[in-house]
Amino acid sequence: MSAKLFVGNLPHDTTSDEPRNLFREVGPVESCNVIIDRETGRSRGFGFVEMSSIETADAAKEKINGQEVNGHALTVKDAKPPHESHNSRGSYGSRRY
Repeated sequence: MSAKLFVGNLPHDTTSDEPRNLFREVGPVESCNVIIDRETGRSRGFGFVEMSSIETADAAKEKINGQEVNGHALTVKDAKPPHESHNSRGSYGSRRY
């Protein structure tokens, strides 16, 4: 079973290849996605890495969290599932008409 990790505090010139190569030192990487700003085309400073197993994800958190890359101490933790786009009040949120 694979496990997805959040990687924060990435340098703004980071491509997906750099975190992928860093995490491969720990174990097999299923996917790597650095989030890119639409306006600037640069990294937004965070991304997600999917490791092949929970054990390799735990090892990656232990080894890479706090590691410095180009002057940035990386933050590595379990990724949280995306939030739903609507709430219990329906798709209009808290608006009142």
